[in-house]
Amino acid sequence: MKYYIQMASVILPHLKDRPMVFTRYPDGIYGKAFYQKNVPDYAPEWLKTFKIKSDEGNITEYVIINDVKSLVWAANQACLELHPWLSKTSSLGNPDYVIFDLDPMENTDFEDARKVALALKELLDMEGLVSFAKTSGSTGIQIYVPIDCKYTYQQVRNFAKLFCQVIERTFPDITTTERSVSKREGKMYLDYMQNVKGKTIVAPYSPRPKKGAPVSCPITWTELEQGVTADMFTIKNMPERVKEKGDIFEGVLTVKQNIDKWVNI
Repeated sequence: MKYYIQMASVILPHLKDRPMVFTRYPDGIYGKAFYQKNVPDYAPEWLKTFKIKSDEGNITEYVIINDVKSLVWAANQACLELHPWLSKTSSLGNPDYVIFDLDPMENTDFEDARKVALALKELLDMEGLVSFAKTSGSTGIQIYVPIDCKYTYQQVRNFAKLFCQVIERTFPDITTTERSVSKREGKMYLDYMQNVKGKTIVAPYSPRPKKGAPVSCPITWTELEQGVTADMFTIKNMPERVKEKGDIFEGVLTVKQNIDKWVNI
């Protein structure tokens, strides 16, 4: 709770007006956890929510976290992970960014993810696209490409798939876009399917339920080039880091890029 309060100024902009999915750990990180989409019945009246109707007709009432007291409420529910949608309530069908989730499997590790992330950054640079990186807080790295809020999830997914396939051809020994786990051969999964309406990814600065309290930490490309480790950013050192560097991920919310060239192929 103290961490969320200390970090509210950089966490809240990345959650603002986005439907939230929580991972709750009422018995601690070694206890049983569960996902929660619907706002609980006992939630306070002041808590902002937003109802979304699925294609099947089911209605889910999501929590919206736009202020510190809502963030503290989430912390008090043992929400150790914050998972916002990729799009806002004002434009649910149009994500604000493309996400590349580099997820090492049993035969790959964080160092492989680092190498692949830098290659993806170089590829995006060649195409004139700005990108931002963060650790997953576990073993992976996630790359965000901010875009104009006018593309459908299908278009964004096609864009991500195209670039993932280029990376797969570049690193065939350690990467794969194979969706079947049994066929991945322990390679790093290039998960372009994260770009689906209703899917979420751990928020920047969100803690992860692991020993040492690691955090999904925005990092500069220079830091990634020089070498970082998956466990070096925690709830203990993040407040000081943000005090020194500010929100490295701010551009994800402010930069708007056109990807017409790729979605119209």
